[in-house]
Amino acid sequence: MQYRTLGRTGVQVSSLALGAMNFGSIGRTTQAEATALVDAALEAGVNLIDTADMYGGGESEEMVGRAVAGRRDDIVLATKAGLPMGEEPNRRGSSRRWLVAELDASLRRLGVDHVDLYQIHRWDPRTADDETLSALTDLQRAGKIRYFGSSTFPAHRIVQAQWAAREHRLSRYVTEQPSYSVLQRGVEAHVLPVAEEYGLGVLVWSPLASGWLSGAVRAGREITTSRSAAMPQRFDLSVPANRARLDAVERLAAVAEEAGLSMIQLALGFVTAHPAVTSALLGPRTPEHLRAQLAAADTVLDADVLDAIDAIVAPGTDLAAHEKFDTPPALIDPALRRR
Repeated sequence: MQYRTLGRTGVQVSSLALGAMNFGSIGRTTQAEATALVDAALEAGVNLIDTADMYGGGESEEMVGRAVAGRRDDIVLATKAGLPMGEEPNRRGSSRRWLVAELDASLRRLGVDHVDLYQIHRWDPRTADDETLSALTDLQRAGKIRYFGSSTFPAHRIVQAQWAAREHRLSRYVTEQPSYSVLQRGVEAHVLPVAEEYGLGVLVWSPLASGWLSGAVRAGREITTSRSAAMPQRFDLSVPANRARLDAVERLAAVAEEAGLSMIQLALGFVTAHPAVTSALLGPRTPEHLRAQLAAADTVLDADVLDAIDAIVAPGTDLAAHEKFDTPPALIDPALRRR
């Protein structure tokens, strides 16, 4: 396992990290199975575990807490807040009111007195940067969080938050967690350069593109990944973007075979090769999934392999641009771009 410095914090984290979204009802994972996944990941050298309050309505945090009990000090523990935790309009977002209350709830679920990294799950356009940063700075000074970061922020909001921290003399975001894979390379154009400019650690999610790069999706084969059942529209081959993805997967499979790699090794080796990326978040549902993904721990792609990938999916290109999660709200809601 490789270890890298998390931004400018000095904290060393594994290049592959364990994402716990599938713990509980989302991935139909029991506590025993979740604990086994944590055990195997730690044994392989993984030292960063990432979860969120809204994964299973708090269930993932509870399961992570039970799994890490007794060995908390050796783990860099990360969680997130901001996405809805109920129908009530104030049980979401990044206001001081919500973050203070929800962090305490996360700490109870995790069974710990602090988290190492507390991340804002999505940019909240209703809340001023200084409101959020002030609350996070106070939580940091209270010892409840060591660092804080953002997740899936547009590049311009990452910059704005850095400037707001400087202007108001507050602590700043030290990490960003974007979606990044061979098939979704749009962050290379703006987010990753900004992260490098400000010295942010980068923890990438969905490096296997919701299963497209797992090796299970191939032409002429029934698509049976867990994500295809939960999100069938992402695998509907009547959608032009999905046909483009399948074509790219077939060409990438040939590159992987020639290089003597699995598709998973190719996909994870690609994202961890980018100089801005600190860690790739794995989201296994079973021990078999985890073993296949951990096999990429020491994968280093040769320049000719990276060049072949570039020839299939151009740098900075998203093959499914409609699935981006950092699109400015005004591009989605017409009312926000009209007087």
